[in-house]
Amino acid sequence: MKGFTIFDGAMGTMLQARGLKAGAFPETYNLTHPDVVRDIHRAYVEAGAEVVTANTFGANPFKMKNTDVESVIKAGVRLAKESGAKKVALDVSAHGALLEPNGTLSFDEAYENYKKIVTWGAEAGADIILIETMSDLLEAKCALLAAKENTSLPVYVTMTYMEDGRTFLGTDPVTATITLSSLGADAVGVNCSLGAADMLPLVEKICAYAPCPVIVQPNAGLPKVKDGKTYYEDTPEIFSAAMEKIAEAGVTILGGCCGTTPEHITALKKMLEKKEPVLRETPSYTAATSATKTVFLGEGVKVIGERLNPTGKKKLKAALLEGDIDYILKEAIDQERAGADILDVNVGLPELDEAKTLVRVTKELQGTVSLPLQLDSSSKEALERACRIYAGKPIINSVNLKKESLDAIVPIAKKYGATLVGLCLGDTMPKTHEERYAFAEKLVAELTARGIKKSDIIIDCLVLTIATDETQAEETALAVEKVTKELDVRTVLGVSNVSFGMPDRLKINAAFLGQCIRAGLSAPILNPLVTEYAEVLQGKLISLDTSAYFTFDKEGAEGIRGMIFCGVVGGIEDAVREALKTREPLDIINEDFIPALDEIGVKFEKGEVFLPRLIAAAEVVKRGMDVLRTGEETTGEPDVILATVKGDIHDIGKNIVKMLLQSYGYKVLDLGKDVDENDVVDAWLRTKAPMIGLSALMTTTVPSMKRTIDALRAAGSTAQIAVGGAVLTPEYAKEVGADFYGKDARETVKIAEKVIRKP
Repeated sequence: MKGFTIFDGAMGTMLQARGLKAGAFPETYNLTHPDVVRDIHRAYVEAGAEVVTANTFGANPFKMKNTDVESVIKAGVRLAKESGAKKVALDVSAHGALLEPNGTLSFDEAYENYKKIVTWGAEAGADIILIETMSDLLEAKCALLAAKENTSLPVYVTMTYMEDGRTFLGTDPVTATITLSSLGADAVGVNCSLGAADMLPLVEKICAYAPCPVIVQPNAGLPKVKDGKTYYEDTPEIFSAAMEKIAEAGVTILGGCCGTTPEHITALKKMLEKKEPVLRETPSYTAATSATKTVFLGEGVKVIGERLNPTGKKKLKAALLEGDIDYILKEAIDQERAGADILDVNVGLPELDEAKTLVRVTKELQGTVSLPLQLDSSSKEALERACRIYAGKPIINSVNLKKESLDAIVPIAKKYGATLVGLCLGDTMPKTHEERYAFAEKLVAELTARGIKKSDIIIDCLVLTIATDETQAEETALAVEKVTKELDVRTVLGVSNVSFGMPDRLKINAAFLGQCIRAGLSAPILNPLVTEYAEVLQGKLISLDTSAYFTFDKEGAEGIRGMIFCGVVGGIEDAVREALKTREPLDIINEDFIPALDEIGVKFEKGEVFLPRLIAAAEVVKRGMDVLRTGEETTGEPDVILATVKGDIHDIGKNIVKMLLQSYGYKVLDLGKDVDENDVVDAWLRTKAPMIGLSALMTTTVPSMKRTIDALRAAGSTAQIAVGGAVLTPEYAKEVGADFYGKDARETVKIAEKVIRKP
């Protein structure tokens, strides 16, 4: 078993078996029932676990507002250490609320909470920090930064994925693995959500891209309900057999999550005693990521959109100065639609606070478009602050051979795991391809000596205009070829610089682009909406007909639909007011709001866009609906009652369902979270709403869902009941007596259409 590390299994389900009431905080047992917690840890140690995880999963000041969280955490670590385990992991997880821009929790607030948690855990003697069951890549990054900046402990990070292979917010395992390992996670992987057998395809993707050890902690299968009780089907034998394949994929840190017991860990240990770790090759790739997408440079030509740079762009400059974020988002959306792979973002104007502006623009962009960003600045402060709140692995553009540039930019790229553009520039300006190559060679040597991986370096061979020296186009292309072949690094060029001061610039640019692509150029920086580039890019830009795009003309109905589809909030109120001059409110809803929501909903179902885009579209409609409702009373009984069931304090999913239902015009009565079944019954008796939606995120609170449904039926409720939540399945829904299973917010809207809008 040498080379493997065995973690323990579940804590919550074990505590339930020892008397923990449904909905109660398991972490409070550290203070009220320490012997029970200690005994569970010891059982795992006796079963073969080398690392036991402290009972601190939900111990977060945000969740446990009226509790001495410091005492809970320190007691949890102490009890784990008293078990005799070789090592103790501090268990850290999500806040249960969405971070900006998808929610209202700020990055800084989340960071301060995580800082307290990891500091208390380190003070108590934890050996490892385990950040687990994460769905939001930005929140995982926030927790990882807090751990790295405030402790010296190794940090493991695991995300939790749904059956479609993505997290709740749309992050795929490759993107998460690249982003988190680039940030310095000591191990990355996956936990919860699925059983070991179903997890294998995800694990194989993680192992293919992880330069660090991989950790996997599956459930004992998907949870099921029988006679009102939750159980898991995977026996220790089934679990260990599936984990054998996971070990053979290259995983070296293995344990269990929900439903696993000491018996599962014993079976895991016996299996691993007969195995040797699989040695994985360290992967090498040049990549940039957003929260939901990875772009690999070197796999064909990747277009970096140039339109978010104010140089020579009067309208963009004016928008930046006026704080017109919607114009900026429109430019980003247009480039994404035109086929750009990455967006260059430059907000450098002397009249602006560049750091503040770059942070705002970065935050807004990653809530609207799915493309990775290239943060284009020479400001240390601007880059530091923007990289920090960016939910992915950005490209930083750029650094050069001057010491002040290297000293300012390289530490930021290292800390935040960015891919770094090195500009062939120093104290002199290179003219020939040999001079450019010499700069590139020195850059690669200097950057790698300072700790930047070679695969994270992109060389900009410096495009100079042919207006003053007609040889510059050829010299640049020759430099690209030489750098690509001899240094084996990726290359980038600002294409349009070649024609500065010349007539027929687009034709010159297109010819130069073709020349450089033939030379091996990885990523041209250009305007993807320019038709002249389409043929050169060999059909990469499938559609450059901008007339086919949604317009943002505030006087047109198509403009309203475009704003909703693209999630552009600003301007929707004016657009709706203008439309009301000639149209009825119901026409605007039926002809603009609903079709746009339907279109984005279809793309969501196909996996072409993810939850943040759905949330953004719903927010635009909400603003538009507020205008339509102006001066009107919003009285009347609700169409839908929503509640998170008793004992469950998570309401992210419920809140998203509420927003989308309201966007479609349904009246919603939201009872909140941790709602007693009697309160749900009272709400129905008072309103007679035709539909009720119940949410549960934790397996421990599913019995509360059944009790609520039983209470409604006993009270004579005729409402159709839909249930949803991360742990729910169609089988679960049937077991608890629900009429419908809402796998996501979009599906819940479809259910509402069946229940409430019957022909």
